[in-house]
Amino acid sequence: MSRYDDTLELVIAKIRSTINEDWIALYDIDAETRFNDDLEIESIEFVKIAEAIQAHYGAQLDIVGWLSGRSIQELIGLSVGELAAYVAEATAGAA
Repeated sequence: MSRYDDTLELVIAKIRSTINEDWIALYDIDAETRFNDDLEIESIEFVKIAEAIQAHYGAQLDIVGWLSGRSIQELIGLSVGELAAYVAEATAGAA
């Protein structure tokens, strides 16, 4: 399994544990899944997911900084895979 695949699995696990609702356990989440369109995650839920990922990896991540460089359209269309790719790249030196 690649670093990206491992990171994607972790991001999906953090989504499931953070949302913690019955429907999320059965929902098929993959790299193409969009936070807004598919999961209908509210911004506060996304913040909790980002905090959980940040807590796992520590200070080498700056998810807020990464997101701040995106347009509203990019944020609305953000996929699980895009977040996982950022996390994998940002933490590559820590492996």
